[in-house]
Amino acid sequence: MQVDLETQGAEVAALPRFQQAAFHAGRLQRWGTALFGLAVLGLVSSVFVDLFAALTIWPVILVNLSCALLVAVAGLQSACWVSRWREAAINPPPAVAPQVMDEPGGEPLGRLSAVLAVRWRRLLQQIGAPTLWLAGWSLLILYCGVQVFNLSLPATGLGLSASVFAVLALLLAFALLVLERQLAQEHSGEWPEAGALAQLLRVSIVCLLVSALCLLFSSDTALWPARLAVLMGLLPVLVAGELLLRALLSLFSPQREQLEPRLLAHSFVADMLRWPPQPLLSLQHELHNRFGIDLRQIWAFAYMRRAFLPVLALVLLVGWLLTGVHEISLQNRGIYERFGKPVEVFGPGLHVGLPWPLGRVLSVENGVVHELATSVGDTPQPVQLAAAEGPAPQIANRLWDASHVNDKSQVIASGNAQQQSFQIVNMDVRFVYRIGLDDAAALAATYNSNDVPTLIRSTASRVLVHDFASRTLDGLLGEDRTRLADDIGRAVQADLGKLDSGVEILATVVEAIHPPAGAANAYHGVQAAQIAAQALISRERGAAAEQTNQAQLQASVVNDKARADAHQLQATAQAADLRFAAEQKAYAGAGQAFVLEQYLSQLSQGLSQAKLLILDHRLGGDSAPTLDLRTFTLPADPVAPRKAAQPGADH
Repeated sequence: MQVDLETQGAEVAALPRFQQAAFHAGRLQRWGTALFGLAVLGLVSSVFVDLFAALTIWPVILVNLSCALLVAVAGLQSACWVSRWREAAINPPPAVAPQVMDEPGGEPLGRLSAVLAVRWRRLLQQIGAPTLWLAGWSLLILYCGVQVFNLSLPATGLGLSASVFAVLALLLAFALLVLERQLAQEHSGEWPEAGALAQLLRVSIVCLLVSALCLLFSSDTALWPARLAVLMGLLPVLVAGELLLRALLSLFSPQREQLEPRLLAHSFVADMLRWPPQPLLSLQHELHNRFGIDLRQIWAFAYMRRAFLPVLALVLLVGWLLTGVHEISLQNRGIYERFGKPVEVFGPGLHVGLPWPLGRVLSVENGVVHELATSVGDTPQPVQLAAAEGPAPQIANRLWDASHVNDKSQVIASGNAQQQSFQIVNMDVRFVYRIGLDDAAALAATYNSNDVPTLIRSTASRVLVHDFASRTLDGLLGEDRTRLADDIGRAVQADLGKLDSGVEILATVVEAIHPPAGAANAYHGVQAAQIAAQALISRERGAAAEQTNQAQLQASVVNDKARADAHQLQATAQAADLRFAAEQKAYAGAGQAFVLEQYLSQLSQGLSQAKLLILDHRLGGDSAPTLDLRTFTLPADPVAPRKAAQPGADH
């Protein structure tokens, strides 16, 4: 019940909560200072611990415990504000003379600053310091809780330090439990805020107990202590969120200096930390105290309380019966087990069976195609979609001088100078598989193998060891690679069929086969040397062939020329012989006429290119011709034109 000083006057001094207000305020201030010091120590320690043991539960536990203690500090400070108000109500401070404003003739900047200061003080007075402090504590707790919330923390063993800190946490929890019992036994008339403070202290007590449990059972193999330590931080975060909401809602409530304030740090979540939990009763009391609404006078709520258990039982029964209705998607099939025995394979759609645990349905893939690599790295790279116009993704790198995630080292045969040896290659072989489409394959894949990818990978490794033992590197990089995928696929499918795994190998893809990344450069050097040697041999063979052909060509030309010259001489001789025989025969037949004819013919041939001067013998002495001797002067031009004018004979 709030007290209005304007109406009650001096009667409030007789109330017990006003009489003990100073005592309560002192106790709250001492408790709050101690808990605040522990919270600050925990936060500072978490900062230093995070530098050396970030992946352990130490930072989580320290921050969560500090947040739980800050929740109690926020409640103690809020209750201290109320006690200070009561102390001031019965012992009012001396009145302070109001400050006199500057004269209108003062400086404009001074008047503006004075007006802003007055308005700022009025705004703070209207909001209230308790509201601002409570909101600040809540925001700090929320920020710290979000920073350490990480459900992926690994399991770690903490050693003796965990046991020591667990003992200290239990001692602090015992001290807070004693304080909580004292506050819980306080009469509401003497200290109305004691019950709410006891509820907030239960938050710290629960966090301390859970932290001690996590520290005592932490080990390298147990994950639940780390998960529980992280989830423990949700309790102070929820309480801080509620306190922040209450602080924001209090802004819409009118603030009166003469009206006794209420405790803002009252938490419905903290009120649930009781046994047995009574959420409806707490909500009823909250509505009655806050808004004056008494739900006990409403018949509908009374009927709901009486019918709650039967309705809940009916809902639970219907929900249990609905567990017998199963929905199978298009990508799945379902193996229906009745009393633990498989009786039918359900296809996609709705199916009805016995409710759980009398009947259950195990999900099996229906035609879903998977791609499996024979080897997976410790840190598999996620698949990243590459832009159409951008650079190729890293997974598409097939260079020999780089190690890839899915490369698997394999020993293969090798032969050098008729000596048997072995080599090591890296390969990336992938299998495209699916669960068989018939019911027998679905049953076999479900009951005959625990992990289908592991089974395929182990079977493929055994097949690859056997198959690669008889292959060489040059063969794998050459003509054998075209048949390698088919041979491996058939062998793996045969082994899986013998195991009755229900797996169907659709395709076998050999992504890459190459020497190890460390030996890639050396192998490139060997290949380059082989290529250079083969090129040199081919070049020398070409030069030898060229010289041989050139010699053969020259010999053939000389031989052909000699044959041609011999044939020409023989033909000339034969022609001369034939000519001689013909002339001899002609002379025998014609006699001196033939000789004259031959003489004239030879003379014509000899004089065809000569310069002649013919004189007629019948010319007399009286009419002798005149000869132009200028054309016969020495030296005569031996290269005279052939068409020069010839001197004629006078008749």
